[in-house]
Amino acid sequence: MLIGHPGFYGVVAEQNGHILGSNFLDARSPIGGIGPITIDPAVQNKGIGRQLMQTVMEHAAAKKMPGIRLVQDAFHNRSLCLYASLGFVTREPLSVMQGLPLKLSLAGYDVRPATAADLAACNAICRRVHGFDRGAELKDAIEQNSATVVEHLERITGYATEIGFFAHAVT
Repeated sequence: MLIGHPGFYGVVAEQNGHILGSNFLDARSPIGGIGPITIDPAVQNKGIGRQLMQTVMEHAAAKKMPGIRLVQDAFHNRSLCLYASLGFVTREPLSVMQGLPLKLSLAGYDVRPATAADLAACNAICRRVHGFDRGAELKDAIEQNSATVVEHLERITGYATEIGFFAHAVT
């Protein structure tokens, strides 16, 4: 999905025809998203991750992106140190929740599939919450039939591109 999509920039580290690692930049929004980054465990701690990070960061700078974001696994202290040394700042914790949905409904709140007609309202919510929109990501999710919106009092109050690692939600 990442390699074939024109909104992603990918790099590979290789030596003698052997892939050592890869990294991606999601360039569909003004604020780029880095990852996933992969490093062959046999060559970890040899600077390959740093080089892959610097390469995608330089690409983001060349595209004049005002910022970039990434999600870091809390258990992996080496990568946290790498990202801090590259200038990233921890903003907030992120938890992965697993299990079946509770299938609850709240009176006055309706969840429905998102449509192209919802893009402007969803982008306005994202700009209000984050200062920029992620409209290209949302447009892709609508085209893939994975996006949903929440309506309250006949207006959109939140949306999700999907629930998962390569998705986002804003309320």
